[in-house]
Amino acid sequence: MDDLILDETVIPSPSEDLKLSIVTYKSGELKVKGYLLEPVKKGNYSGLLYLRGGIRHVGMVRISRITQYASEGFVVFAPFYRGNLGGEGTEDFGGEDRVDAIAAYDVLYSRGNVTKYIHVVGFSRGGMMAAFVCKERKATSMVTWGGVSDLAFTYEERPDLRKMLRKVTGGSPEKNIEAYLERSPIMYTESMNCPILIVHGKDDKSVGLQHAILLENKLNEEKKDVESWLFDGVGHTLLVKEQLAITREVTAWLRKVEKRSKG
Repeated sequence: MDDLILDETVIPSPSEDLKLSIVTYKSGELKVKGYLLEPVKKGNYSGLLYLRGGIRHVGMVRISRITQYASEGFVVFAPFYRGNLGGEGTEDFGGEDRVDAIAAYDVLYSRGNVTKYIHVVGFSRGGMMAAFVCKERKATSMVTWGGVSDLAFTYEERPDLRKMLRKVTGGSPEKNIEAYLERSPIMYTESMNCPILIVHGKDDKSVGLQHAILLENKLNEEKKDVESWLFDGVGHTLLVKEQLAITREVTAWLRKVEKRSKG
């Protein structure tokens, strides 16, 4: 997997303690890009794959967001997905672009400063990507934060996204339900064998609370290791101070998972 990375260009970092690079890597036959943020101090660190939400320019990876994780001592890789910021191909909202997330996991796995612990964190649409990665790779844990778990339900709750969803899937759920099912984490729960944390705001209007409930219920039915944090009065996005506080709780949870696995 050493030949996965095609280019690694250092750019100005938000912190003198962290090195920020734009990485160009192979995803199948395509060249895809993402941010790599890692501690400057030499050592071995847990890896964290951050999978963004949205599509194209909406929901693009924010350096400030991944800095919150890297500052807690993780090597963070956050792919932009195909077709974005100079990457080849066309993004399709959890379809073929899921391969970009798997290849990004492999990039982290190949880093010399990353330990055997690689956590997968998906936000919003990134929840779909995270589930697929955990199906195909042996992640240490998975966090889905405001994550989509049933894309057909997204079609029903988000009229503003229906045109885009019909375009990337080839139709509505009534016409092409298979394309919606293959993108939905509730279909992959049997293959999710790592500890899973569901983080969701009860007032989320972009990805309704029902997504968290559906996923938690399915995982519990299959006796998976799942924990849910559902927050009153919280929507899809948070103020920076609130987001940072919850992120610290999440990273503490990740460390607990690591300790348990040493066990």
